[in-house]
Amino acid sequence: MNRYRIALFILLAFIVSSAKVQAQTKVLTEAAPVAGGFSAARLTRLDSGMSNWVNQKWVNGSVVLIARHGKIVFYKAYGYNDPTTKAPLSKDGIFRVASQTKALTTVAVMMLWEEGKFSLDDAVSKFIPSFANQKVLATFNAKDTSYTTVPAKRPVTIRDLLTHTSGLGYPAIGPPAESAIYAKSNMTGGVGVKGQKLSDAMTRLGSLPLFFQPGEQWKYGLNMDVLGCLIEKWSGLTLEDFFQKRICQPLGMKDTYFNVPPEKGARLVNFFLGDSTGRIQKQRSVFGGALDMNFPLQKHDYFSGGGGLSSTIYDYAVFLQMLLNGGEYNGVRLLARNTVRLMTINQIGDLSPNVGDHASDNKFGFGFLVISENGSRFTPSQVGTYSWGGVFSTSYWVDPKEDMLVLIYRQMWGPYVGNTDKAFKPLVYQAIND
Repeated sequence: MNRYRIALFILLAFIVSSAKVQAQTKVLTEAAPVAGGFSAARLTRLDSGMSNWVNQKWVNGSVVLIARHGKIVFYKAYGYNDPTTKAPLSKDGIFRVASQTKALTTVAVMMLWEEGKFSLDDAVSKFIPSFANQKVLATFNAKDTSYTTVPAKRPVTIRDLLTHTSGLGYPAIGPPAESAIYAKSNMTGGVGVKGQKLSDAMTRLGSLPLFFQPGEQWKYGLNMDVLGCLIEKWSGLTLEDFFQKRICQPLGMKDTYFNVPPEKGARLVNFFLGDSTGRIQKQRSVFGGALDMNFPLQKHDYFSGGGGLSSTIYDYAVFLQMLLNGGEYNGVRLLARNTVRLMTINQIGDLSPNVGDHASDNKFGFGFLVISENGSRFTPSQVGTYSWGGVFSTSYWVDPKEDMLVLIYRQMWGPYVGNTDKAFKPLVYQAIND
C-alpha cells in the first residue's frame, strides 16, 4: 500500500508539473472570447469602434489581434486596402513594421549572449574598432556644420545600445546638429538603403561624435542598427539569415521578411496619407520622395536591425507569445525565461525614456518601453507591460500580469490616426470579464 501511495504521489506530482509547463508555453489558437476571459458582448464595442474609425475617416482601415491565456479572442480587419476601389484590408496582409524590427534584433542579441559570444558590459569597440576613443559633441556651428568635442568619459557598451543610453542619435529625426552631422557622413535610418553595406555604415558611425556622455541620458538612436551589425559579426550570418534561420523558421513565422518574396508581393498593404478634411490618399513614397514605399519588394542587402522588417500581425503575435511564454513557443526555446525577465524590466535606473505620453513616468528594458508603477496610473495596462511600435502606425503591447498580447496594425499617417490609439486601449481592457 505504501508503494502504491508513493507511486500515486509521484504520478500526481508529474501531472501537476507538466500542467505548469504547459501553462507557461501556450501556443496561439483561435477560441471563443470566454476561453480567454473576455466578454463577447463587450468586444462588440471594439467591433463598432474599428468600423467607426473607418467611417469617420480617421484611418483607411486597421487590423487587430488580441490573445489572452494563449487564446486568440479577437482577430479582425476593418476598412480598405484601397478606398477608391473598396478593396478590403485583409487580416493576413503584410505590413511594414519598421521599428518593431528592434524586438527581433534584441532577441537575436540575447540569444547570442546566452551562447557566450559577448558580455553585456563589453565595449562596442571590442568588435567595431572605430568606436574606440569616442568623442562627445560640445559645440556646433550651424553656418558651416563644424563642431567641437570632448572625450567620452567611458566607452559605449552593448548594454548602452540595448537601452538607448549610448549617446547615438537618429538621422533626420533629431535636432539640427545631429541631423547635419549624420547627413554629412551619409548616415541613414536604415530603411530602403541602397548602395551601402551595413558594416561600412556602422564603422563610419563609430567615428562620429556622440550627443551625450554614455549612460547619462536616454535617447532613441541607431543603437539597434549597430547591434544588427554585431549580430552579423558574432554569428557569421547576415541579419536576414539569422532572423530566418534562428527565429522566424523555428517559430513558424512564415511571412516575416527584410525582402518580401515576389510571390507574396500582392499582400503588401498599401500606405496612405490622410489630412484634416478626411481625404485619404495612397502614397507611393514618403519623406518627400526619399523612401519608395515598395522598398520591401526591392531586393536589398542592407539589413537594418532598427527598422527593416515587414510582417503579418499573426506572425508578430507568435513572436510576442514566445516572449510571454518566457522564451519558448511550440516546443522551441529561443531564450531562457530569466533572459526575457532582463529584457522586460527597468534597465535605465532613474533615467526617463522621452517617448510617448507621460514619458517621464515609465522605464525602458532591453528594446522595450516598460510601464512602471508610477506610469500605470495613466493606463489600464498593468505594471510590467512592455511595448513598442513602428513609424508606419503599427504597435503592440504585452501585459504579463494579464497574460495578454495585443496588436493593432495600420499603414497610414494623418492627423486622426492617434485618435484610434486613444480609443483602442480602453476598448480592449473593458472587455476582460474574469
